[in-house]
Amino acid sequence: MITPIPSAVAQSIIAAGQRLDRFGWVPATAGNFSQRLTADRFAVTRSGYHKGFLSPDALMVVDSDGRPEDASLRPSAETGLHIGIYRRFPETGAILHGHSIANTVLSRLCGDELVLENYELLKAFPGLKTHEARVVLPIVDNDQDIERLQNTVDARWNGISTIPPGYLIRGHGVYVWGPDMATTLTRFEALEFMLACALEERKAQ
Repeated sequence: MITPIPSAVAQSIIAAGQRLDRFGWVPATAGNFSQRLTADRFAVTRSGYHKGFLSPDALMVVDSDGRPEDASLRPSAETGLHIGIYRRFPETGAILHGHSIANTVLSRLCGDELVLENYELLKAFPGLKTHEARVVLPIVDNDQDIERLQNTVDARWNGISTIPPGYLIRGHGVYVWGPDMATTLTRFEALEFMLACALEERKAQ
């Protein structure tokens, strides 16, 4: 039996795609989104769809191992990275992955982390109530082997005492998550603003 995707879930994913597309953060067929349906079922975007023009048909359901309920449908190639986040942070309700110019370029210029500090929008991150804060975003090298890439991400998380709700893949994009789609979208937009600012600062130096 195929788990139905509630209309509200489908519409929230579609709206997120339209929002990210408006800012140029999901060009062509880049990016992938997901939202939790149950403890072990997740709605994810199918492979090959432009995220600015999603419809309910562009979504599908996978289990807690990332396997499609409908074997005739192909989920995003990076579904395993979504599953890795849901496993590590069970309170996660939604995940967004995008490819902006800022996150792509900065992830290529920096080493294994990117520091953001004294930005007002840091308050969009959990536990931060003032701009007088510092967040260290992990950067991991890109890898076409998704299982190996997730193992790399897990290893980085194991070495961090406070894990921010996001990380960068070098030359590729950013993953951001939260308890629901609205919060995840807020965090994503806040992060992209700060990354754009950081990129502009580098240009001015």
